[in-house]
Amino acid sequence: MSWFGGGRSRAGGQRVRVYSIPMRTRFRGLTRREGVLLQGPAGWGEFSPFAEYGPAECARWLAAAREAAHTGWPAPLRDRIPVNVTIPAVGPDEAFAMAKMSGCRTAKVKVAERGQGDAEDMARVEAVRDALGADGRVRVDVNGRWDVDHAARMIRALDRWELEYVEQPCATLAELALVRRRVDVPIAADESIRRAEDPLRVRAAGAADVAVLKVQPLGGVAEALRVAEACGLPVVVSSAVETSVGLAAGVALAAALPELPYACGLGTLPLLGGDVVHGPLRPVGGEIAVRRPVPDEAALRRHESADPGPWRRRVLETQAHLGGPPVLGADR
Repeated sequence: MSWFGGGRSRAGGQRVRVYSIPMRTRFRGLTRREGVLLQGPAGWGEFSPFAEYGPAECARWLAAAREAAHTGWPAPLRDRIPVNVTIPAVGPDEAFAMAKMSGCRTAKVKVAERGQGDAEDMARVEAVRDALGADGRVRVDVNGRWDVDHAARMIRALDRWELEYVEQPCATLAELALVRRRVDVPIAADESIRRAEDPLRVRAAGAADVAVLKVQPLGGVAEALRVAEACGLPVVVSSAVETSVGLAAGVALAAALPELPYACGLGTLPLLGGDVVHGPLRPVGGEIAVRRPVPDEAALRRHESADPGPWRRRVLETQAHLGGPPVLGADR
């Protein structure tokens, strides 16, 4: 049997499963979320890089899965994590309903969706502000899609609804630094940290007020803690739209940080049309309890990928690039 045969075989003493879960709303261009779950002596880990990432970038994601399965995470300093609701690029009525029903007091609103205009972004942010009320917190995420002039203009316009911060308004560190000097709203760096060869350059460039850290893209909880300490900026822990297996690593990071001044972007499970565990990591009253749920066999079968072959190849290619102890064995 191949170690990916049927998605349930063993490799080097590990259980390996490939999942495929539909998205409730198109998000980041995705209609399905897919990835690999692997079990080791420390528990389950998740490897779910996005489709456009090559082996070099995926190596960090696989290192995070290896840490989760073989090493484990530091002891928590808190037992609950405040989270924001994530609002996709939907219409204002749906955005209002999502924010209202979430139970969260902070919302991250996606803007600059391809095919949409500034007016649609402004209507969405206004609707979310109306849903949360004057004491709620609203932040927007641009995913690096504005140029400097557009960013400065839109941030000023959107700040009529009192933005907490703007996440990754432009693509490069140099652009972020320019925008930061032109606006009064704090700037958060996400892609400039998680996709950078040197995640610490964001501080040296004077490009951000807040660091958004994601466990998989940074190579694990321990590495993310190192980056947090070295960059010296307030941290928001965010997800990569994972199952509860991957979210548990983000929760572990948020729980281990010495300070946690902002709500974290870990309330993303409602974006998925299912999960792989018993007792999913869903927010309750705007918080997630610090715990590590265990995959459920019935849920694993329900969301098992019908074609694990592409993920088999991807793991092997990434493993060759990552080096170190093999995460998975070869075919038998």
